[in-house]
Amino acid sequence: MTDIFKLIFEHDLRLDQLRERQLDRDKQEVSGSIEDFLKPDPTYSKFYLTGTRLGEENRFGLNQLEKYKELLNKFAEALSEYNVFRDEEQGDLIQFIQNEKLGAPFILTKETENRWVDLDLDLDHQSNVGHKKEGIAEVLEAGDLVLYKENAHDGFDLHLFSKKNIYRNFFHQLKPLVTESFRFFSINGKKIRSERKFYFETWTLQRPPHGVEEVFSETVL
Repeated sequence: MTDIFKLIFEHDLRLDQLRERQLDRDKQEVSGSIEDFLKPDPTYSKFYLTGTRLGEENRFGLNQLEKYKELLNKFAEALSEYNVFRDEEQGDLIQFIQNEKLGAPFILTKETENRWVDLDLDLDHQSNVGHKKEGIAEVLEAGDLVLYKENAHDGFDLHLFSKKNIYRNFFHQLKPLVTESFRFFSINGKKIRSERKFYFETWTLQRPPHGVEEVFSETVL
């Protein structure tokens, strides 16, 4: 039995692409100032944490890994500078992840209260994060993070949105988990666009596709 942990990242995504585009040019706001023209487009990063328990019967989902509890502790440690809210309730990130329903959004902020309680970010079986782009963009612009607990074949995965690139936090916290039975793959999500590549561990584990890099105990950034 082997744990295959995958940290899928996408960086430098344009924040304005999360917002609904205005197709009517007459209604667009036009600025002719050179300051606006030269201002860099704000960007964000997203991270998808998933895993596969390889064995006689493969199990898919972050919480199917043998080292799931250790991994969750490391994940929480990487985000320890943030307060975590589910609606108005502040709590422990691990407990929220363990106990809340699929589709539940968590707000991570350095503020002492959740300023987004009136923002509907919950997902149900008929919606996905694409339906909440406007709300997510609003949260990210303010410097807060949005974390989702999402459905996997046999359990759940985690999906995090952040204006700040916090990849290093995860890399340094999660790398110590690497052993012969726990393999860590860092994946550029812009290179993995098909389901076949997403589940590469089921057919080409020894020769991962382009964009997939294995992290070893000696790997450095």
